[in-house]
Amino acid sequence: MIDMIEGDAGLGRSAVSRYIQLATLFRRRIESGQWPVGQQTPTVDELALECGVARATIRQALGLVEAEGLIERFRAKGTFVKRRPQDLLWCGVETDWQGLLSSREGAEIEVLVDEKGGAPLVHHAIGQAGQTYRRLRRRHSMNGQAFLLADIYVDERIASKLSDEDLRTKTALRLVSGVSGVKIAEAQQTLTIGTADIETAQLIGLPLNAPICHVTRSAVDQRGRLVLVSNGIYRGDVVRVDIRLK
Repeated sequence: MIDMIEGDAGLGRSAVSRYIQLATLFRRRIESGQWPVGQQTPTVDELALECGVARATIRQALGLVEAEGLIERFRAKGTFVKRRPQDLLWCGVETDWQGLLSSREGAEIEVLVDEKGGAPLVHHAIGQAGQTYRRLRRRHSMNGQAFLLADIYVDERIASKLSDEDLRTKTALRLVSGVSGVKIAEAQQTLTIGTADIETAQLIGLPLNAPICHVTRSAVDQRGRLVLVSNGIYRGDVVRVDIRLK
Protein backbone atom coordinates (compact mmCIF):
# COMPACT_ATOMS: atom_id res chain seq x y z
CA MET A 1 0.00 0.00 0.00
CA ILE A 2 2.81 2.39 0.85
CA ASP A 3 4.50 1.73 -2.49
CA MET A 4 1.28 2.50 -4.34
CA ILE A 5 0.78 5.79 -2.47
CA GLU A 6 4.35 6.86 -3.03
CA GLY A 7 4.06 6.00 -6.70
CA ASP A 8 0.80 7.95 -6.89
CA ALA A 9 1.99 11.05 -5.11
CA GLY A 10 5.66 10.87 -6.04
CA LEU A 11 6.63 11.31 -2.39
CA GLY A 12 10.13 9.95 -2.76
CA ARG A 13 11.15 11.74 -5.94
CA SER A 14 9.62 15.22 -5.97
CA ALA A 15 11.33 18.33 -4.61
CA VAL A 16 7.96 19.49 -3.27
CA SER A 17 7.58 19.00 0.48
CA ARG A 18 5.89 15.74 1.42
CA TYR A 19 3.08 17.36 3.37
CA ILE A 20 2.18 19.46 0.31
CA GLN A 21 2.17 16.35 -1.88
CA LEU A 22 -0.05 14.59 0.63
CA ALA A 23 -2.44 17.55 0.81
CA THR A 24 -2.83 17.24 -2.96
CA LEU A 25 -3.51 13.51 -2.59
CA PHE A 26 -6.10 14.03 0.15
CA ARG A 27 -7.75 16.82 -1.84
CA ARG A 28 -8.04 14.47 -4.82
CA ARG A 29 -9.60 11.75 -2.65
CA ILE A 30 -12.28 14.20 -1.50
CA GLU A 31 -12.85 15.48 -5.03
CA SER A 32 -13.26 11.97 -6.43
CA GLY A 33 -15.63 10.91 -3.67
CA GLN A 34 -13.25 8.33 -2.25
CA TRP A 35 -13.63 10.29 0.98
CA PRO A 36 -17.37 11.16 0.87
CA VAL A 37 -18.81 14.35 2.31
CA GLY A 38 -19.95 13.85 5.89
CA GLN A 39 -17.82 10.75 6.40
CA GLN A 40 -14.86 10.41 8.74
CA THR A 41 -11.43 10.15 7.14
CA PRO A 42 -8.82 7.61 8.22
CA THR A 43 -7.02 8.56 11.44
CA VAL A 44 -3.65 10.27 11.52
CA ASP A 45 -2.04 7.01 12.62
CA GLU A 46 -3.69 5.10 9.77
CA LEU A 47 -2.64 7.67 7.18
CA ALA A 48 0.90 7.82 8.54
CA LEU A 49 1.20 4.03 8.23
CA GLU A 50 -0.39 4.00 4.77
CA CYS A 51 1.79 6.79 3.38
CA GLY A 52 4.98 5.87 5.19
CA VAL A 53 5.52 9.28 6.82
CA ALA A 54 5.56 10.73 10.32
CA ARG A 55 2.29 11.70 12.03
CA ALA A 56 3.44 15.32 12.08
CA THR A 57 3.63 15.30 8.28
CA ILE A 58 0.06 14.00 8.05
CA ARG A 59 -1.12 16.72 10.44
CA GLN A 60 0.55 19.38 8.30
CA ALA A 61 -1.13 18.02 5.17
CA LEU A 62 -4.53 17.87 6.83
CA GLY A 63 -4.01 21.42 8.04
CA LEU A 64 -3.70 22.63 4.45
CA VAL A 65 -6.85 20.79 3.42
CA GLU A 66 -8.69 22.14 6.46
CA ALA A 67 -7.62 25.69 5.55
CA GLU A 68 -9.42 25.22 2.22
CA GLY A 69 -12.62 24.35 4.06
CA LEU A 70 -12.73 20.78 2.76
CA ILE A 71 -12.48 19.02 6.14
CA GLU A 72 -13.21 19.68 9.80
CA ARG A 73 -11.15 18.30 12.66
CA PHE A 74 -12.61 17.70 16.10
CA ARG A 75 -10.72 16.82 19.26
CA ALA A 76 -11.40 13.24 20.38
CA LYS A 77 -13.85 12.71 17.46
CA GLY A 78 -11.64 12.74 14.39
CA THR A 79 -11.61 14.40 10.96
CA PHE A 80 -14.69 14.67 8.75
CA VAL A 81 -15.13 15.72 5.13
CA LYS A 82 -17.03 19.02 4.98
CA ARG A 83 -17.41 19.54 1.25
CA ARG A 84 -15.94 18.63 -2.13
CA PRO A 85 -13.92 21.19 -4.13
CA GLN A 86 -16.56 21.20 -6.90
CA ASP A 87 -19.21 22.40 -4.45
CA LEU A 88 -17.95 25.95 -4.91
CA LEU A 89 -17.44 25.92 -8.68
CA TRP A 90 -18.91 29.22 -9.83
CA CYS A 91 -16.24 30.94 -11.92
CA GLY A 92 -16.85 30.02 -15.55
CA VAL A 93 -14.02 30.35 -18.08
CA GLU A 94 -15.86 31.38 -21.23
CA THR A 95 -15.20 29.62 -24.51
CA ASP A 96 -17.25 31.84 -26.83
CA TRP A 97 -16.48 35.34 -28.08
CA GLN A 98 -19.42 37.13 -26.46
CA GLY A 99 -18.71 35.52 -23.12
CA LEU A 100 -15.07 36.63 -23.22
CA LEU A 101 -16.20 40.23 -23.71
CA SER A 102 -18.63 40.20 -20.79
CA SER A 103 -17.51 41.22 -17.32
CA ARG A 104 -18.45 38.92 -14.45
CA GLU A 105 -21.25 40.54 -12.48
CA GLY A 106 -20.15 41.56 -9.00
CA ALA A 107 -16.45 41.13 -9.72
CA GLU A 108 -13.93 43.77 -8.68
CA ILE A 109 -10.67 44.39 -10.55
CA GLU A 110 -7.59 45.70 -8.78
CA VAL A 111 -4.61 46.95 -10.82
CA LEU A 112 -1.44 45.75 -9.09
CA VAL A 113 1.12 46.68 -11.77
CA ASP A 114 0.95 49.22 -14.59
CA GLU A 115 4.17 49.67 -16.55
CA LYS A 116 5.32 50.49 -20.07
CA GLY A 117 7.89 48.87 -22.30
CA GLY A 118 7.13 45.24 -21.52
CA ALA A 119 6.98 42.47 -24.10
CA PRO A 120 4.81 39.35 -23.76
CA LEU A 121 6.91 36.27 -23.08
CA VAL A 122 4.26 33.73 -24.09
CA HIS A 123 1.64 34.05 -26.82
CA HIS A 124 0.14 32.13 -29.69
CA ALA A 125 1.85 32.06 -33.05
CA ILE A 126 -0.50 34.60 -34.56
CA GLY A 127 -0.03 38.19 -35.67
CA GLN A 128 2.95 40.49 -35.94
CA ALA A 129 4.31 41.55 -32.56
CA GLY A 130 4.33 45.27 -31.81
CA GLN A 131 7.36 47.26 -30.67
CA THR A 132 6.17 48.11 -27.17
CA TYR A 133 3.41 46.92 -24.88
CA ARG A 134 1.85 48.17 -21.69
CA ARG A 135 1.88 45.51 -18.98
CA LEU A 136 -0.96 45.32 -16.49
CA ARG A 137 -1.17 42.89 -13.61
CA ARG A 138 -4.73 42.71 -12.37
CA ARG A 139 -6.35 40.78 -9.54
CA HIS A 140 -10.05 39.90 -9.89
CA SER A 141 -12.10 39.29 -6.73
CA MET A 142 -15.65 38.35 -5.85
CA ASN A 143 -17.09 39.00 -2.39
CA GLY A 144 -13.61 39.64 -1.05
CA GLN A 145 -12.11 36.44 -2.48
CA ALA A 146 -9.51 36.66 -5.25
CA PHE A 147 -10.18 34.20 -8.07
CA LEU A 148 -8.03 35.40 -10.98
CA LEU A 149 -4.55 36.90 -11.36
CA ALA A 150 -3.80 38.12 -14.88
CA ASP A 151 -0.81 39.66 -16.65
CA ILE A 152 -2.07 41.60 -19.67
CA TYR A 153 0.07 43.04 -22.46
CA VAL A 154 -1.67 45.67 -24.60
CA ASP A 155 -0.12 47.25 -27.70
CA GLU A 156 1.04 50.69 -26.56
CA ARG A 157 -0.78 52.40 -29.44
CA ILE A 158 -4.03 51.09 -28.01
CA ALA A 159 -3.12 51.26 -24.33
CA SER A 160 -2.63 55.04 -24.51
CA LYS A 161 -6.35 55.37 -25.27
CA LEU A 162 -7.50 53.45 -22.19
CA SER A 163 -8.87 55.23 -19.14
CA ASP A 164 -8.35 54.26 -15.51
CA GLU A 165 -11.99 53.18 -15.40
CA ASP A 166 -11.40 50.88 -18.38
CA LEU A 167 -8.58 49.17 -16.52
CA ARG A 168 -10.78 48.59 -13.46
CA THR A 169 -13.94 47.40 -15.20
CA LYS A 170 -13.27 45.74 -18.56
CA THR A 171 -12.19 42.23 -19.45
CA ALA A 172 -8.88 41.89 -21.27
CA LEU A 173 -10.44 41.43 -24.71
CA ARG A 174 -12.92 44.23 -24.09
CA LEU A 175 -9.96 46.56 -23.45
CA VAL A 176 -8.80 46.24 -27.05
CA SER A 177 -12.03 45.47 -28.90
CA GLY A 178 -13.73 48.53 -27.46
CA VAL A 179 -11.19 51.00 -28.84
CA SER A 180 -12.30 53.04 -31.84
CA GLY A 181 -10.73 51.86 -35.10
CA VAL A 182 -9.73 48.45 -33.71
CA LYS A 183 -11.36 45.29 -34.99
CA ILE A 184 -10.27 41.90 -33.70
CA ALA A 185 -9.69 39.67 -36.72
CA GLU A 186 -8.29 36.61 -34.94
CA ALA A 187 -8.05 35.36 -31.37
CA GLN A 188 -6.93 32.18 -29.65
CA GLN A 189 -7.32 30.80 -26.15
CA THR A 190 -5.45 27.96 -24.45
CA LEU A 191 -6.25 26.38 -21.08
CA THR A 192 -3.78 24.30 -19.08
CA ILE A 193 -3.88 22.90 -15.55
CA GLY A 194 -1.12 23.48 -13.02
CA THR A 195 -0.36 24.17 -9.38
CA ALA A 196 0.17 27.41 -7.48
CA ASP A 197 3.71 28.63 -6.93
CA ILE A 198 4.68 30.78 -3.94
CA GLU A 199 3.86 34.12 -5.60
CA THR A 200 0.51 32.99 -7.00
CA ALA A 201 -0.49 31.37 -3.72
CA GLN A 202 0.13 34.61 -1.85
CA LEU A 203 -1.63 36.88 -4.33
CA ILE A 204 -4.86 34.91 -4.67
CA GLY A 205 -4.98 33.27 -1.26
CA LEU A 206 -4.25 29.64 -2.11
CA PRO A 207 -2.18 26.98 -0.39
CA LEU A 208 1.14 26.31 -2.08
CA ASN A 209 0.77 23.69 -4.83
CA ALA A 210 -3.04 24.01 -4.91
CA PRO A 211 -4.64 23.39 -8.35
CA ILE A 212 -4.91 26.34 -10.73
CA CYS A 213 -6.01 26.89 -14.33
CA HIS A 214 -3.73 28.83 -16.71
CA VAL A 215 -5.56 30.66 -19.49
CA THR A 216 -3.57 32.33 -22.28
CA ARG A 217 -5.36 34.58 -24.78
CA SER A 218 -3.95 36.32 -27.84
CA ALA A 219 -5.75 38.76 -30.15
CA VAL A 220 -4.80 40.19 -33.56
CA ASP A 221 -6.37 43.27 -35.17
CA GLN A 222 -7.48 43.84 -38.76
CA ARG A 223 -3.94 44.88 -39.74
CA GLY A 224 -2.43 41.64 -38.47
CA ARG A 225 -0.89 43.21 -35.36
CA LEU A 226 -0.74 41.33 -32.09
CA VAL A 227 -2.63 43.80 -29.92
CA LEU A 228 -3.23 41.75 -26.78
CA VAL A 229 -1.74 38.87 -24.83
CA SER A 230 -3.32 37.86 -21.54
CA ASN A 231 -1.88 35.24 -19.20
CA GLY A 232 -4.46 34.47 -16.51
CA ILE A 233 -4.30 32.21 -13.48
CA TYR A 234 -7.64 31.07 -12.04
CA ARG A 235 -8.18 29.36 -8.70
CA GLY A 236 -8.74 25.69 -9.44
CA ASP A 237 -11.27 25.32 -6.63
CA VAL A 238 -13.79 27.71 -8.17
CA VAL A 239 -13.17 27.53 -11.93
CA ARG A 240 -15.39 25.70 -14.37
CA VAL A 241 -15.02 25.27 -18.13
CA ASP A 242 -18.18 24.52 -20.10
CA ILE A 243 -17.93 23.69 -23.80
CA ARG A 244 -21.04 23.19 -25.87
CA LEU A 245 -20.68 20.31 -28.31
CA LYS A 246 -22.58 20.27 -31.59
